[in-house]
Amino acid sequence: MAGNHNFYIGLSLAICSSIFIGSSFILKKKGLLKIANRGSMRAGHGGHAYLKEWLWWAGLISMGIGEAANFAAYAFAPATLVTPLGALSVLVSSVLSSSFLNEKLNIHGKIGCMLSILGSTMMVIHVPQEDMNLTLAEMSEKLRSPGFIGFAIYVLVTSTTLIFVIGPRYGHSNVLVYVLICSSVGSLSVSCVKGLGISLKELISGKPVLKEPLGWVLLFCLVICISIQVNYLNRALDIFSTSIVTPIYYVLFTTAVMTCSAILFKEWQNMDLDSVIGTISGFLTIVFGIFLLHAFREIPFSPDLIYFSQRSCSGNNHSSPQRESGRQNQPLLDEDDLNREFQNIEAEEVENL
Repeated sequence: MAGNHNFYIGLSLAICSSIFIGSSFILKKKGLLKIANRGSMRAGHGGHAYLKEWLWWAGLISMGIGEAANFAAYAFAPATLVTPLGALSVLVSSVLSSSFLNEKLNIHGKIGCMLSILGSTMMVIHVPQEDMNLTLAEMSEKLRSPGFIGFAIYVLVTSTTLIFVIGPRYGHSNVLVYVLICSSVGSLSVSCVKGLGISLKELISGKPVLKEPLGWVLLFCLVICISIQVNYLNRALDIFSTSIVTPIYYVLFTTAVMTCSAILFKEWQNMDLDSVIGTISGFLTIVFGIFLLHAFREIPFSPDLIYFSQRSCSGNNHSSPQRESGRQNQPLLDEDDLNREFQNIEAEEVENL
């Protein structure tokens, strides 16, 4: 019963976290846009004028509340449950960006949002079990394991290379650069949060955890990781569309956290085949939904497009072979030629009658 109680507490906190974090992207983006309109140095170029903008601070506070709820959720539920529910922040951010930032959300994006929610639900159902009664001493042993040390070294080397070598060259043209920095460093911040959650539980129970150096080391590392995440997430949001940054950040961050959690807690060892397949299928469904959400964002989808396609097929059925061959060799139409093509199709139908 206590396990189910903790599960639902963690689930509720994770959902609230996604709502606040998704809203924070919009508030911070609005603040960055106001700064750009005033002509101040943009965050994408290394400026820090956003520190004087109240909208950006509102977004930061909203993100802080979301991260606090997320912090508490990790203390009550496994990371493999909490992290996938971040898909809700993608939904919140995408819907709000279409309303407040005039960023279009077409039918592909809406389907992508629904698939992301469906995939997250599948992962929640098949979530691997994790020992939620870990002590701080047991957490210390896990953090000193060779697998996690190797993963941490890989993340640090990769992030350093992205920050000092790849970022200055390709950060303004490739959205993956800054988002990869946030995601890889974020996987380590989740490990710090899990350790601090255990410390907090033991502190409430009356154990002298304040004398343990591990808790202070984890807190110091968490502050550094969050600072790096905030800095480079600001740069990504300033340069690229919110509807692009948010879903890509979710996919990469979730992948990094699941990898880190599997190495640190070895959750997958006790899962049966059905749960493994369900978890992987749910994650792939989320990835496909995220792909639909941003890959086709610039492609219009309207009833006029369907009408044009149907009329084109009708005209092709009655046209001569020579005219059909010539049409096949024509380039794709520009939007300015759409009305002209409608008139040509109608003229062909009249001639064929």
